[in-house]
Amino acid sequence: MTTDTAPSFALEPLSVHLGAEISGLDLRQPLPAALRREVWEAMLAWKVIFFRDQLLDHAQHVAFARQFGDPTPGHVVFGGLQDFPEVYSIAKHRTANSGSGQPLLRPWTGWHTDITAAVNPPGVSILRGDILPPYGGDTQWTNLAVAYEALSPPLRTFIDRLTGIHRFAPASGRQASPDYRDRVEDQTLVAEHPLVRLHPETGERILYISPGFLKSIVDLTPRESQGLLELLWEHAVRPEFTVRFQWASGSVAMWDNRSTAHLAPRDIFATDFDRQLWRVTLGGEIPVGVDGVASRAIAGAPIPASRAGGASAPVAVDSRRDA
Repeated sequence: MTTDTAPSFALEPLSVHLGAEISGLDLRQPLPAALRREVWEAMLAWKVIFFRDQLLDHAQHVAFARQFGDPTPGHVVFGGLQDFPEVYSIAKHRTANSGSGQPLLRPWTGWHTDITAAVNPPGVSILRGDILPPYGGDTQWTNLAVAYEALSPPLRTFIDRLTGIHRFAPASGRQASPDYRDRVEDQTLVAEHPLVRLHPETGERILYISPGFLKSIVDLTPRESQGLLELLWEHAVRPEFTVRFQWASGSVAMWDNRSTAHLAPRDIFATDFDRQLWRVTLGGEIPVGVDGVASRAIAGAPIPASRAGGASAPVAVDSRRDA
């Protein structure tokens, strides 16, 4: 936090580089402007913040999100709920999971930054727990700003001006369901993003390498591209850059999609436990690289805002902290 006054809530860090739990707030109630700023700055500083015992319904979830920006449709490919189009169901057996195919035997399997195949990927995601298993189903996040800083100076210099192709594509193989393939093929998304983006609010350099969507590096040979991506993906998810969160009913996670990647759990598919969460996503900016060049769309339209109007996100000050 960068303010000189004490925050109006309790904040407990959960790891060295990211993740903090906030208590003392009722997210069902509108937050005063100064308090919204404090929450926003906490998210910028810690990348992902968590709240417990917040029994929100869909309307309250959307209302809380609108205090910080304009929601997008629940999912640009798979849609949202009929009565709440901003709300996306994160269910154990949803359509998006039917396209995963066989798990890959690599350490970055499942890690991703949401919808980086769009030219304007989501800015902030707000996920709330509803039905949770007694154990398992944890979500992990990694700090892509710290991951960038931990690279050697020569490697940082090399990747600073590289770009990559991000694609939302049907899964290969026969395990992708027809519904999954039809939805993805009807909404093709391909974008070229910098490998290192500048955070629009904090100024941090972010290692922007969403493993779930980034397919290749422009101007490198296929072998060079694959080798460098594997090195960067393994580096980005080193345990010291990450935090792990155990969900409970009423838990809420709010994270900066511009500076993190997260890992959707696979262990729940080895159990009979159900798992249901709900997500509202705020729109994001078109990324800009170190050289000032913006991302470009190769296929597909930008992610739109939802039809109803929303409040603008607080103008955040530089919330960088020593890490």
